[in-house]
Amino acid sequence: MPTNQLRGVIAAVATAVDENGAPDVARATKLARFLIDNGCDGLNVLGTTGEATSFSLDERKSVMSAYEQARLPLDRMMVGTGAAAMADAVTLTRYAADLGFAGALVLPPFYYKGVPDDGLVAYIDTIVQATAAQPIPLYLYHYPQQSGLHWHVALVKRLLDTYGTRIVGLKDSSGDMGYAREAAAISKSFNVFPSTEAVLLEARAGAFAGCISATANLNPDLCARAWGRGDQSALDAAVTIRKLFDGRPLVSGVKALLSHIHADPALARVKPPLAPFSAADRAAVFAGYDGVRGKRVA
Repeated sequence: MPTNQLRGVIAAVATAVDENGAPDVARATKLARFLIDNGCDGLNVLGTTGEATSFSLDERKSVMSAYEQARLPLDRMMVGTGAAAMADAVTLTRYAADLGFAGALVLPPFYYKGVPDDGLVAYIDTIVQATAAQPIPLYLYHYPQQSGLHWHVALVKRLLDTYGTRIVGLKDSSGDMGYAREAAAISKSFNVFPSTEAVLLEARAGAFAGCISATANLNPDLCARAWGRGDQSALDAAVTIRKLFDGRPLVSGVKALLSHIHADPALARVKPPLAPFSAADRAAVFAGYDGVRGKRVA
């Protein structure tokens, strides 16, 4: 079981897609390496930005395996293993443990809405028991706008009381900073990561463990300066880039801007049901990014 605690700037890394809609593992691992080498403390692999729930079980395992085969530092990465089917979540979490990922990020089983806390506890209990031989740390993924289910604070406390150190943290993509602060206050050892780099100075002061952000794909160096040095100007530039996506589709937008930054049109591909970023949005976001950074080609 990994003993290190993930902290700092964690990019919710995009998953490159090939012309047939399958994971493009060569491009995916190249991007991962670039992010690690250019300021990210870690990565969240196969999260929402990574389009995890659009891929099959075998495709998700292939991405995980590719990271291991590329000798990327899995001890600096959490990987999304949540699924609507409990057996799939168990399979993916076991696989993450076998490969040596630092943690598994677990969505609730998202199809049925309004389920009782007892049902969500049973879901986590099954994962915990199934991975007891290789007890990979578990991070809860709170994104109720997408999942329709809440890891509400009382439920998080119940899980921590029941499973102790197996539940080590939470990614909060709700945008509700009151919730994030309440969750972070549960325990000093419970690591909460809001989903925006805008919190990095607050996190640096001890409020959070860092951030897990989609737009850290685009500004890892700026985020690193904000987290490592408390650089307000770097943070302001990173937040300005993030705000380019206000009112626009985030995942397809991040991938489109990655294709611009890295001069690789293939990085813009998304998997249905997502659709490509529109031409008008591309023009606006590219111009806004270039206005902040200038054209940067990796």
